[in-house]
Amino acid sequence: MIRYTLRCDNGHEFDGWFKSASGFDSLRASGQVNCTQCGSAQVDKTLMAPNVARGKDARPDLATPQNEKEAALARLRRHVERNSDYVGMSFASEARAMHEGRAPERSIHGEARLEDARKLLEDGIPVAPLPFTPRQRAN
Repeated sequence: MIRYTLRCDNGHEFDGWFKSASGFDSLRASGQVNCTQCGSAQVDKTLMAPNVARGKDARPDLATPQNEKEAALARLRRHVERNSDYVGMSFASEARAMHEGRAPERSIHGEARLEDARKLLEDGIPVAPLPFTPRQRAN
């Protein structure tokens, strides 16, 4: 994992964690790296000092929200996960089936390719992106 300090074209700074440097590059090129404050996809890495861990106790606590925005996102994630069904990569087909009356309506969340999500919106199917990546659930 690699952490970058990022800045959007509107001057907002935020951190992002990525699998690798090339992972960041490919996600950015496909428009999947967005500003956490304004949603802009015009995001660049900024200069940052390396953070060298000094033993087990010096590891950053990534599970605990560090500010009110992170706490609000954590509350939103818990609400979504408790009140909807995770459908994974079947999100687009499930949303379309419910919209067309071929499946019972219910709250769902999952993942969709950008083209599939865009097509849902073009077809008048109400969907919205989540500001976090859904966690996969064991069945």
